[in-house]
Amino acid sequence: MYKITASDLDGTLLTSEHQIPPFTQKILTQLHRQGKEFVFATGRHHIDVGLIREQLGIPAFMITANGACVHNSENELVFQQNVSPDIIANVINSVKYDPQIIINIYLHDGWLANNIDENILCEHDNLTCSLFDINNPPLEKVSKLFLIHKEKDHEKLVLWENKLRAQFSGFANITFSSPFCLEIMDAGVSKGNALEIITRLKGYTLQDCIAFGDGMNDVEMLLMAGKGVLMDTSHYKVKKAAPDLEIIGNSDNQAVAHYLVDNFLNYTFNSY
Repeated sequence: MYKITASDLDGTLLTSEHQIPPFTQKILTQLHRQGKEFVFATGRHHIDVGLIREQLGIPAFMITANGACVHNSENELVFQQNVSPDIIANVINSVKYDPQIIINIYLHDGWLANNIDENILCEHDNLTCSLFDINNPPLEKVSKLFLIHKEKDHEKLVLWENKLRAQFSGFANITFSSPFCLEIMDAGVSKGNALEIITRLKGYTLQDCIAFGDGMNDVEMLLMAGKGVLMDTSHYKVKKAAPDLEIIGNSDNQAVAHYLVDNFLNYTFNSY
């Protein structure tokens, strides 16, 4: 029996309306009552996730910014690995002349962008975004950068993925959280490595973990955990990167909660 359940948020635990629905809330509460640990593992900012955790009402570790930050259930920062200032400056200098790219920065205490994207802003009710000067960007206390294409052109972002990987090989972790969001973290930062830190703190190993996800930024975690489970809505590149993992339904059908009920929990819910 797995002692730790780790789950991505967008496309996995959250519905397309960016909510944790009542049935999923009941199941995660039951998971806690049965003495099992739950971990949020997301690319979102810790301020955003902290409020989601508060609404859920159970103690849980938080892996945020794709593993750059780890907070315990008391909201204490137990791990942080920021992006190197040189990487930040060089990424921005490389990308800032592309008018279709919006550059986003997660600082420890906030979210900045060189242009406000209302579509992505509405997905983060608990976090506001402020503008920064593209010619004078912050270089310290940055947990991650992420690039959004204004026209949601995945292939254009793939071109930037290839350029940046070639430029910063060995110095940055560059991956997609969704087809339209390219993320840049410090080298070695991943949800998988962050989950391993949590298992050590709790006296377990990665083999004691089950993990759920749908994005390329989930792949390390899914492959490192004792069991990784993919959402059916995962991008084909995710399924190709982890071809042997079990695939379940989608977030709107609360597939993670149903999977936990069917496989791990002693729970009866009449409308389930």
